[in-house]
Amino acid sequence: MTITARTPRPGEPASALLGTLAAQGATGALSTESGIVYLAAGHVVHVESAVTPDLGDLLTHSGALAPDGWWEAIDRAGRRCRVGRQLVDSGHLAAGALELCHLGALFDAAYFVLAHDGPALRFRPGAAHWLGAVRSVPVDTVLRESRRRRELLHRIWPEPDVDRAPLARVPGPDAADLPARRGRTLAQVDGVRTAAQIATALACRTFHTLVELRRLAAAGLVAPVAPRLPVPSPALAPAPAPASAPVTVSAEPGPTSRPAASDEPDTALLRRLLHALEAL
Repeated sequence: MTITARTPRPGEPASALLGTLAAQGATGALSTESGIVYLAAGHVVHVESAVTPDLGDLLTHSGALAPDGWWEAIDRAGRRCRVGRQLVDSGHLAAGALELCHLGALFDAAYFVLAHDGPALRFRPGAAHWLGAVRSVPVDTVLRESRRRRELLHRIWPEPDVDRAPLARVPGPDAADLPARRGRTLAQVDGVRTAAQIATALACRTFHTLVELRRLAAAGLVAPVAPRLPVPSPALAPAPAPASAPVTVSAEPGPTSRPAASDEPDTALLRRLLHALEAL
């Protein structure tokens, strides 16, 4: 069956279109406002979201892989969409470790992309992720797990702002005697970092971090930082607010170039630069 690129119907939920694509055995990339779902023969092979740590973040920050090893694999195999295979074949990473970390990153990103079932934006048939084949997951499994995570987090604390906004500590409640993981998570809350940034700093999967942050919010220990409103100058007319753009991740084979040796790779910045280039 030939599947052509198309723009989904206005308001068409991503889950509905994914179900159709799975039934058709489609291969390609489905874009939503929060990220991209990559399919191969109707199965999900990767999910990316700009609000979760990517696979490279998880591998390098955890110490499982040196940054040089990650960028070497990107340089050698990114354009051929075989970065995962290059990591294993070069001896930088065991196949089981790659698969485990890949599935964690896939389900973490899928929670943000699919749990609230926002509208699909576009499907590009044939588009492949530069990581290449690691492990495929049925669409129904991904959707079911995303809903399960949403319901679990809602039972812990029903305010979803904790998932995306910068978080700050709340003075007053006693933070002593917290479980070890919750205490480590609280130590990373500084009024600037989001849940994804805290997960990256801890080299931890985003969902596990969200569980601890929602428990901290339920205990009154953290709260989202309210956005600051600019104070207009009386001498100047207020500047128009920039138009909001969907958060997407490129389906091109390979991320941007390796950062300078003295810098830590800032994947969020790299994605923003890539989005701007694609828009031009």
